[in-house]
Amino acid sequence: MSGTALLYDEEMTRYRLLWTDPACKIEVPERLTVSYEAVRRAGLEQRCVSLSVRQATEEEILLVHSKEYLEAVKQTPYMGLEELMTFTQQYGDVYFHPNIYHCAKLAIGATLQLVDSVMTGEVRNGMALVRPPGHHSQQGAANGFCVFNNVAIAAHYAKKHYNLNRVLIVDWDVHHGQGVQYCFEEDPSVLYFSWHRYEHQRFWPNLAESDYHSVGKGKGTGFNVNVPWNKVGMTNSDYLSVFFHVLLPAAYEFDPELVLVCAGFDSAIGDPEGHMCATPEIFGHLTHLLMSMANGKLCVVLEGGYNLTSLAQSVCQTLQTLLGDPTPLLTGIGSPCQSALESVQNVRAVHQKNWTCFKHAAESLVSEPSTKRCRVEDEAGEKKEEEETEEKAENITWSEPLPRPAPLVHTVVMISSELEDPLPEGCQHLGEIQQTYIEEAETIRKEHFQDMTDEKSLECLQNVVSVLVKIKNKEVRNGLAVVPDVCVSVSCAVQHALKSLSDRVLVVFVGDEEIPVDTSSGQVLLVQICNKESEMAKSDYHVPVCLSKGLRSRASVMQAVLGLLLPLAYEFSPGLVLQVLKGSAGMEIPVWTQLSSLLQGLAQGRTLALLQDCDTEMVRATCASLSGSPAPSLSPLGSPLDEDVEVIEAHRQRLQGRWGLLLNTIPESRTESQDG
Repeated sequence: MSGTALLYDEEMTRYRLLWTDPACKIEVPERLTVSYEAVRRAGLEQRCVSLSVRQATEEEILLVHSKEYLEAVKQTPYMGLEELMTFTQQYGDVYFHPNIYHCAKLAIGATLQLVDSVMTGEVRNGMALVRPPGHHSQQGAANGFCVFNNVAIAAHYAKKHYNLNRVLIVDWDVHHGQGVQYCFEEDPSVLYFSWHRYEHQRFWPNLAESDYHSVGKGKGTGFNVNVPWNKVGMTNSDYLSVFFHVLLPAAYEFDPELVLVCAGFDSAIGDPEGHMCATPEIFGHLTHLLMSMANGKLCVVLEGGYNLTSLAQSVCQTLQTLLGDPTPLLTGIGSPCQSALESVQNVRAVHQKNWTCFKHAAESLVSEPSTKRCRVEDEAGEKKEEEETEEKAENITWSEPLPRPAPLVHTVVMISSELEDPLPEGCQHLGEIQQTYIEEAETIRKEHFQDMTDEKSLECLQNVVSVLVKIKNKEVRNGLAVVPDVCVSVSCAVQHALKSLSDRVLVVFVGDEEIPVDTSSGQVLLVQICNKESEMAKSDYHVPVCLSKGLRSRASVMQAVLGLLLPLAYEFSPGLVLQVLKGSAGMEIPVWTQLSSLLQGLAQGRTLALLQDCDTEMVRATCASLSGSPAPSLSPLGSPLDEDVEVIEAHRQRLQGRWGLLLNTIPESRTESQDG
């Protein structure tokens, strides 16, 4: 299973607003054309598997929508202008056109074609550039530019045709996809996550049920997760915070068989609807974080996005990640804003009983959010203040995303000959080592390992230096070495990397050895997952996470990875990641490959895996993961052990003063109990 599908049909641009409507004027055909042209100019289209777009059948539309509504929409191709205007008036913030029914069927059809190609293994993932969008449309009503609910239909279709029991829908559009929520709020087979501009119900669609307390109904309780944005200007840090502390923990526990994304890019910087400050690059990272689930089965479907520049850039960033390109560089990651933290705390609190990953979350709700302003009599003054804020947000500027070139060789390996055949696609053996690399390794030996004289260890140092030089020169993206001594190899790699590759190195070590790296300068962040307490002093840059039953609890390990390691790593922003394992250390292969996959979102994919005393299966799995193969499912994940959660929480409390992305509650906030 490989390849990325791209679905687009110019026919979906052939409708537009035929009368004056201030609410609808931003939904234009150019949204689709600029996105597709950007993809084509970037050379991404030719790298994708192009699939023809079909029309949806009436039977497929009726998976979500009523017969009466479908019959009504079917009449629109035969209506004149006055009839279309009258027909439109019964719905909210939408418009109809003689060709919109045809385009809406194509939008559904493209989405279902994408699902088919992913579920049959024709491709691994893909993106559908469609119009009209869908996530606001309801069973019997058009709404918010949406005629039919493309992604909701796709979820029902996938469950029906592929016997799926668990579908995850991630809606990162800036508007709440209430149509999707209504469709699945009583369905435990679909986990729907949405973040959206809310502002305490003052932002469209102005629904009470868009707030965090709407968690689903009946058997679907807990399977609806709303994260309300109660102010504009949310940043990359805010988006990552919600992924690490809300979405990913619940999603991994849910263990989806397919991930669908309502990809609205009105949550990107510069959008006239969203007024957010998250840059296009963040969508490349959010996509990467979702690709580790469901064995890589990921379908991204366009929803909103009304700044044509940030829309096109965000589409390209998302598609490049789907294609497996190195993730873009993120800078300035740090603490989420107070309003975002308030929402995170409230969401985790209301879902405490629904997901074991939140069972130790703070039980209290934020009683007086920082953004909830009192109702004032001077409505005109309040309106003026809001307009000034929105005008400022629209005038914001940002840098164009940098190119994301992928080295010709994905992974270089230094392993024994019996493990080399067959190597995964994109991998190759290191080959002959140049004399300059031998000399560099000798310099490091003399400086740090004077007593080392055996040939095998010297060869190992040469290999490590050689692959790091290739990574620096962009000849390869990452590497894997089976080494005789991980302590020596890590020390060598750190010394060389700090000298010539990057000023920040992240070391993720699974094992009980004491790794001899100096973290005092702040240039090296060492996170160790181990079975016994480390004798090395803890610091802001040395984080030994000792789990009570070793690494046998998948849930405990993933809780440490998602809630501790990844926030630390993204804020540290390394230029190189060293992923180190000695023996199995109790680490199961699926957990290790999940870790490997997630870490590749850092340092633009520049990773060196160092393995000592690992069996053949572990080495092969690491090689496959580094070369881009999807990580296997972790089901059943189970519940994190209480004593492990205490250890993780103690580290979080200790470190959050330095590393703000670890925050998931408001420090010393005014709160109330859920029963209050």
